[in-house]
Amino acid sequence: MTGYDHAPTNDRAPIDVAIVGAGPTGLTLAILLAQAGRSVVILERQATPYGLPRAVHFDNEVGRILQGCGIGDELRRIIEPGDLYEWRAADGTPLLRFGRTGDTSTGWPGSSMFCQPDLEDLLRARAGQLPGVELRLGAEVTDLAHESGTVAVGLADGSAVDARFVIGCDGANSTVRDLTGIEMVDRGFFYDWLIVDIVLDDERVFDPINLQICDPARPTTAVSGGPGRRRWEFMALPDESLDELGTEARSWELLASWDVRPDNARLERHAVYRFQARHAERWRADGHGGRVFLAGDAAHQMPPFAGQGMCAGIRDAANLAWKLDAALDLAGDSADALLATYEQERRPSARAAIDFSMELGKVICVPDPAEAAARDAAMAAGVTDEPNDVPDLPGIDDGFLDAATPAAGGLVPQGTLDGRPADDVTGGGWVLFTDGTASTPEPTGVDLTVVDLASSSNTEVREWLASHDATTALQRPDFHLYGLDRDPAALLERFTTHLDPRSSSR
Repeated sequence: MTGYDHAPTNDRAPIDVAIVGAGPTGLTLAILLAQAGRSVVILERQATPYGLPRAVHFDNEVGRILQGCGIGDELRRIIEPGDLYEWRAADGTPLLRFGRTGDTSTGWPGSSMFCQPDLEDLLRARAGQLPGVELRLGAEVTDLAHESGTVAVGLADGSAVDARFVIGCDGANSTVRDLTGIEMVDRGFFYDWLIVDIVLDDERVFDPINLQICDPARPTTAVSGGPGRRRWEFMALPDESLDELGTEARSWELLASWDVRPDNARLERHAVYRFQARHAERWRADGHGGRVFLAGDAAHQMPPFAGQGMCAGIRDAANLAWKLDAALDLAGDSADALLATYEQERRPSARAAIDFSMELGKVICVPDPAEAAARDAAMAAGVTDEPNDVPDLPGIDDGFLDAATPAAGGLVPQGTLDGRPADDVTGGGWVLFTDGTASTPEPTGVDLTVVDLASSSNTEVREWLASHDATTALQRPDFHLYGLDRDPAALLERFTTHLDPRSSSR
């Protein structure tokens, strides 16, 4: 039953968190919780991992989160930086360019292209190194029942797992979502596309590496699928037979104009998918003692045009992991208030990603030649030689943030410490950056790493801190800024009271 060498958890012994689904979101959440010392069981319905590509892109924030899972060096070896993404009209006229070369302030490229099975292999291997994680393959969840501070997760084989929290990371057709009665809100965005993943026999340079062709005769996407791989996506035309479009023969016909043929490439996957936009009406179940949450595709689905589907799920995992860890040590209203900020913080970001993906899709998916010509003229007029930076998603505007800090909710830059990526040195968790001019008391409720920037080589964070006219910054475990101050004691006192208001009266 278990994919690792660890002894299986006693079915009725309460564990900290049960995660349903062993995709990137579930694995990331499990790793972050286990690294914090929590016990986790992952319940995956499939008996074997899915070995074909799906997601092919993650952004700089997600690269940093995955680095925080302890796979940074290995991750670098399976990615191909997406330095440039260009949109072109049917005649080749550039309509839009964005991207950048090199790492961003998070320590990762703005866009990284990869093969999802390779990423999942790294995440499963990392989870297998952590004694707090158990992976159960072929474990189909059939029931959830609240039992005095825990949730009993019933399985198809008649056994059950008791957990203090249950997280549904089980995809678009989520069993956990169905069992909790949470409905999906449909945004009414539907397009059918043929997805084709190719492994080339010989190395080939594609310039630009990622390309969108806005041809009304057949909108087409051609992007990296990670080193040695390419992905093509072909939009289904009005009244076109999806059964015919989905055949292997049709895939090769559409690839022929790209000089991709059976004698120089291998067809790894071909399937017709319906791109749609949906999100759960709530991400925390009303029942089950408030101990059941949704994350990843169970909570939101979006078209792939912004490359944010998997990214949104991994952001969910990073946000929820530290809150679950803290809530397990808190009690009553303090734990409940902290957990309420998960949806408060993540829903607006996911909605923004859905909206952005839909807007891109509305520009790309234009089959009418006259409408496409007007679009092309308007967009081509704004193209410059230098590509635009990849736009960042909005930060966190409201949630577990220091109310006295206007800049709270943005990402803190990573930089380096002692010649290594700073996050690898600090080890995750809460990090307090100071200039060393004032003493730093220890807050209650969390482990804290203190970095004295006055004696460190991290010029990136030092300059960032100076730009905010502050000498102290408190970074959350998901790398977002909690707050700034010129007095570390004052900042930590606000944080401690915020985390657990009872602490102020002790």
